[in-house]
Amino acid sequence: MDIFGGYRRYILDTYTRLPLVFVKGRGSILITEKGEKFIDLFPGWGASILGHSHPALVQAMCEQGKKLIHIPNNLYNVLQPQLAEIIIKNSLGKGKVFFCNSGTEATEAALKLMRAYKEGRGTIISMYNSFHGRTLGALTLTAQRKYQRGFGRLLPGIKYVRFDDFGDLEEKVDKSTCGIILEVIQGEGGVKVCSHEYLQKVRRLCDRRQIILVFDEVQTGMGRTGYMFAYQAYGVKPDIICLAKGLGGGFPIGALVVHEKLKGILQRGMHASTFGGSPLACAVSLKVFEIIDKENLLVRVRRLHNKIIERLTKMKEKYPVIKEIRGMGFMLGIVLADKGEKIVKEAIKQKLLINCTQECVLRIMPALNIEEEILNKGLDILEICFKKIYSRLR
Repeated sequence: MDIFGGYRRYILDTYTRLPLVFVKGRGSILITEKGEKFIDLFPGWGASILGHSHPALVQAMCEQGKKLIHIPNNLYNVLQPQLAEIIIKNSLGKGKVFFCNSGTEATEAALKLMRAYKEGRGTIISMYNSFHGRTLGALTLTAQRKYQRGFGRLLPGIKYVRFDDFGDLEEKVDKSTCGIILEVIQGEGGVKVCSHEYLQKVRRLCDRRQIILVFDEVQTGMGRTGYMFAYQAYGVKPDIICLAKGLGGGFPIGALVVHEKLKGILQRGMHASTFGGSPLACAVSLKVFEIIDKENLLVRVRRLHNKIIERLTKMKEKYPVIKEIRGMGFMLGIVLADKGEKIVKEAIKQKLLINCTQECVLRIMPALNIEEEILNKGLDILEICFKKIYSRLR
């Protein structure tokens, strides 16, 4: 089949796709149908935290697939409580988990829980430039007009405030506020990292006003920042965590993690997911936790973060178009004084995959276990791209 023609004929055109067809991947290398090898520094939109086709994940899929792939959630699944226990022990310490399939679904579950929290309260506060998903509820929480345009009336009762601006948040909170949702690092919003002081003030405000605090860790979770969850670098705990992406290492699974004090709000029949927490998904996720622990990947990410920052800082000194470098761990943004599309396109020519968001912020989010040699080669290629496009302007 003509792949591009097949897409044009049979697939809804809802994505801006790169003109590449990949058929195989191993680690941080993707291979096209023509045999071309690309270094992937943005694997699976950040979901493939252990790279492509990690042998241990493949083995876990195969072994569990031979036993049991799916059963409905009105039956017991031996792997769900095992995975839930690991998630709770690595996050809130005390609490419960609801399993779903994606970050958007986790957000929807959080939205429903916040709305069910206290009778008479229904207002939820989200941050400008946030990203929480594409379903109608999650889309309403995603405070970017470019994603909301064209869908008519969105969910009522949602207020937006400026990210990392406590004064704006405090002003918008009132008696109707039931919840606040935020990303510790706004990924799609430009890799913006909130301050320690801000997060601590938000936590105290929520405690004082009996407001549910939700951290969307869909992209930042599972070691992406050098901590299992980004908020752990701040010494602040949320009431609810939304997880997905890295939770399955590229395999679809999402989770809503709820603190013990909120465990009774969503009761039987109030929420459900047909495929959420299937035996296959849980087996893969359990293996992801195991690998992160055995390979000491959190420490590795923090160590290599410093080396990446050193390389990017040297590039910034050479190329004034680079205005800022920001992020944590393996979640990094290179802020340009120009549109980043030129760099992304040149990178593709040089067999490197990166991402650009907010038009001018290049995103680098390697697999946590990327080989240092491949990482360095990827950064070498990135510098070649800057040299090709911007050296003549110096």
